[in-house]
Amino acid sequence: MAGEKPRYKSYNSPAGGWGAAAATAKVLLEQSVVGKGSRALLSMNQPGGFKCPSCAFPDASCTKTLEFCENGAKALAHEATKFRVTREFFAQHKVTDLMAQSDYWLEMQGRLTEPMRYDAATDHYVPVSWDDAFALIGTHLRALGDPKQAEFYTSGRTANETAFLYSIFVREFGTNNFPDCSNMCHEPTSRGLPHSIGVGKGTVILDDFEHAEAIFLIGHNAGTNAPRMMTPLVEARKRGVPIVAVNPMPERALIKFTEPQDIVQMATFGSTEISSEFVHIAIGGDLALLKGMMKVLFEREAAGEAVLDHAFIAEHTAGYEALHDDIMAQDWAEIVAVSGVDEAQIRRCAEIYIRSSATIICYGMGITQHQEGSRLVQQIANLLMLRGNYGKPGAGISPIRGHSNVQGDRTVGIDEKPTQAYLDKVRDVFGFEPPRAEGHHSVESVAAMQAGTAKVFIGMGGNFVRAVPDTDHAYAAMRKLKLTVGIATKLNRGHLVHGQDALILPVVARSERIETAKGEQFVTIEDSMSNVTASRGVLKPASEHLLTETEIVCRMAMATLPDSKVDWARYIDDYDAIRDKIAAVYPAIYDGFSERIKNPAGFHLDIPPRRRVWATPNGKANFLILPGLHANAPVADPAMLRLATVRSHDQFNTTVYSYNDRYRGVYGDRMVLFVNAEDRADRGFEQGARVALETISDDGVARRVEGLTLLDYPMSRGAVAGYYPELNPLLPLAFYDKISGCPAAKSIPVRIVAAAD
Repeated sequence: MAGEKPRYKSYNSPAGGWGAAAATAKVLLEQSVVGKGSRALLSMNQPGGFKCPSCAFPDASCTKTLEFCENGAKALAHEATKFRVTREFFAQHKVTDLMAQSDYWLEMQGRLTEPMRYDAATDHYVPVSWDDAFALIGTHLRALGDPKQAEFYTSGRTANETAFLYSIFVREFGTNNFPDCSNMCHEPTSRGLPHSIGVGKGTVILDDFEHAEAIFLIGHNAGTNAPRMMTPLVEARKRGVPIVAVNPMPERALIKFTEPQDIVQMATFGSTEISSEFVHIAIGGDLALLKGMMKVLFEREAAGEAVLDHAFIAEHTAGYEALHDDIMAQDWAEIVAVSGVDEAQIRRCAEIYIRSSATIICYGMGITQHQEGSRLVQQIANLLMLRGNYGKPGAGISPIRGHSNVQGDRTVGIDEKPTQAYLDKVRDVFGFEPPRAEGHHSVESVAAMQAGTAKVFIGMGGNFVRAVPDTDHAYAAMRKLKLTVGIATKLNRGHLVHGQDALILPVVARSERIETAKGEQFVTIEDSMSNVTASRGVLKPASEHLLTETEIVCRMAMATLPDSKVDWARYIDDYDAIRDKIAAVYPAIYDGFSERIKNPAGFHLDIPPRRRVWATPNGKANFLILPGLHANAPVADPAMLRLATVRSHDQFNTTVYSYNDRYRGVYGDRMVLFVNAEDRADRGFEQGARVALETISDDGVARRVEGLTLLDYPMSRGAVAGYYPELNPLLPLAFYDKISGCPAAKSIPVRIVAAAD
């Protein structure tokens, strides 16, 4: 915890198991919700209950009594906490003083309880009535010279109903400025995959894991970021399915894992080996690895073996010859040098792929957060196409999304680049003409603040200023705004880095009941495999002064758009009416929404590639080329290392639950830098040395983070890793994938230097 002496000790036990059970009990005790929290956990991810407020991995059809994981329990405990942030708290603490506190300290203060307004004269937040808060928002928005001067952010925890209404409100107001949390993680999936297979989502559902004959896990850490995924992985390994893990740093859960719900394994201190093959790849070496595997396939074909699915390629794809020529032009020596993987192992991985008639490839931000993230995703799609791994059981592409409804938000309209067909439907259903010009993604919104063209920022959840790149510059940009609005359950940094006027609007949480004049309501969530399910809170709201996110959106709209064509007052109380409008705007996938959602297991949205239908301009799945072998622009500096920012095990997104990261052996510290021992020695530093990290860039801006402790860790050569968001100051705003706008946070060019005296 904060204040304890840092300790660093190797963790050699399996992930999960008794460690996860102890961590769950500990967090319930820390938040003083042992009884309430334990009861709520029995309702999480169950029919009639609420969906986990943490990751987006799907539930196992609610077949288990305890369908939650350690980090889901942490998220619930912090949401259900007994601690409260009251008006007395704000009276005791100036905002300037709160800025000096850590993110962890802010999180531990508890739930927000009533709306607050910033008072510049005293530097305190003070109580404000809901009516006055909405009036202030409406006044600021109506005073703008152009609707494009407002930025409307959405967090992935926002439910479908709220996100849909938010998108309608903002478009009736007159802009498509929708910076979104997905811009910073899986936007390359949303922007890259449609060109390949016609949809910006995965093609796999949970049942496919039961039929897969090989599973590849590239650039993600399921044991921390999507722990419920460990169950199908364990089951696959028990069936003898090979699992190939590709990462610059080994992650404990992908080595050995003990299922906390497996009574025999727990009683015998047993475990399951997860990875049958670990590929210790260089940061940014994924493109070379993928091309190396494809080169093996083409070489084997040229030698007379039938390893490609020629029928699938001929009927369903375009661009095969161009891909073949690009791959065969790559030199094996360069493939090995760039990937950091020897040729023999690349050939073993290709052999695993060839022997499997049904392969799933899962990937995370280790793929998407590069300068060529969108086109890297397309290379995974290419590899799967070569053996027809779409539209059959046990096969497909599976992005492992982050926050619980980040995919759903995009589906129902949170999109800065909406299609004209969608905008036509909005016009026809709601009777107003929506704006047609593209809006801002997250990086563009910060740039607009820096330029002074953005005046208002409204954050629907999340901690935007802590999540975006270039922390110091982002702070300065946010402080230029006329108004900032934070709609949240807990206090965070985004409420302290504020505009001239600022509001904190507290909301009902996912685990809490929603009662309206029409009775109890529920919301819906889309998981990362396109299954839509109902979520009904079971706990009493933390304060009588909270409003639901849906009511806040409706009342902002009513205060801003007095002549609106939308019946906002109706949607405050009747969530079925919202779902009927979603179905009207999206008839192809949401027809009959209100009836279909009555199924306790929910329903899957249609994903055409599962039917081998390709919604691309040419009606085909397209092989797409990324020339060369580099996913990032080369850097000439010989001292350069590539930094990947990562989350600790006691963290979800920007929320820090403790200063511990037990699977990596770190306790009581977050200012650490994981480094290969040889890279450290080459630079003349000792293990445990205190150092600084500097960004290598040509934009004339000095970026430096002090006070990092060097920890030897089995990193690939040339790679270092440290915690997000502490190292965000090193990530230049302009260092991103130009197709998607996703920051390249997994490949920041840096150098290690001596710490300042």
